[in-house]
Amino acid sequence: MASQGSRLLRLVKPLISLGRSSSSAPPAQRCLATAVAADPNGDAPAPSAEDGTIYVKRPGQMTSTRDQTSVSMPMSFMTGSIVGKRFYEEVTTRMADDGNGWTVMLDYRTLKTPSKRPLKLRSMALAKAIAAEWDYQQTDGIRPFTMPLMKLTCTALERVPLTRAKIIENLLKKFHQDLVFCRSPGDNDLTIGVLKKQEEKIDPILDWVHSEFGFKPLVYSSFFGGKQDDGLTNVIENVLKETDDFELAAIDAMAAAAHSLVIPLGIFRGRIGIEEAIELIRLEEDLQVDRWGLVEGGHDVDIAELKVQVSSAAVLLGLSKLT
Repeated sequence: MASQGSRLLRLVKPLISLGRSSSSAPPAQRCLATAVAADPNGDAPAPSAEDGTIYVKRPGQMTSTRDQTSVSMPMSFMTGSIVGKRFYEEVTTRMADDGNGWTVMLDYRTLKTPSKRPLKLRSMALAKAIAAEWDYQQTDGIRPFTMPLMKLTCTALERVPLTRAKIIENLLKKFHQDLVFCRSPGDNDLTIGVLKKQEEKIDPILDWVHSEFGFKPLVYSSFFGGKQDDGLTNVIENVLKETDDFELAAIDAMAAAAHSLVIPLGIFRGRIGIEEAIELIRLEEDLQVDRWGLVEGGHDVDIAELKVQVSSAAVLLGLSKLT
């Protein structure tokens, strides 16, 4: 178990670096940003509703209440694109006050979620990975788009418990148009080699779906997709319902990036690795790149963002299970 934790933690730094390289992405892809700042000279004013900035009191100004020794992420952390200056020196982790889980500390402040609940994590490994993301931030500003694990964790703690049924419903709606079920109708000037590559790379995944879930999936060449057997759909629904909040958050994030539910389920069940998942998602586009060339500032940015989205969710799956 220790070696697995070390292996997963080694993925964190590349994830952060990849996220940093995506700073030129469109605003919709940079929706993790937040503004946080400390008052360096005296009394701390109340948080500003306009800019989302958070002010915290200095140690000498603390009272006995724990809320004054914490910092909460504003809702803009989940929905906005704001960047504030780094206001802390040291990032550490420690066991939660009740002895159940782990927390992240920014100097003397306990990190909290947007709804002002302690960011309590059941895994020390995940706490240390999130701490590494905060420690990576530069003095000139906090760049939350380089903190994918923090964003996913807030999603798992804040949103999934309230919207679990809707998340599963949306995943099942898109299941019938899954990327792995869509088959090229054959070779033409634009799809040379696609069908052969799909048969080579995707057919083994379809065989796994058949053996894992007991129903043979249907393939189709229609742009609008098809309809899978109700039995397969019901089995997939039950799998999703049995997930915990962190698992569902990770699966949902990967499904959005992959345009596929089968690929995240393959990662979740240990059938597909991160690199294979990236290859499957980009199979057709990579064939086009090989033929026509890579567009700098386009294809390369898309690839970097996809790697961050899939890798961070896969790492979250692993780290949240460690002790």
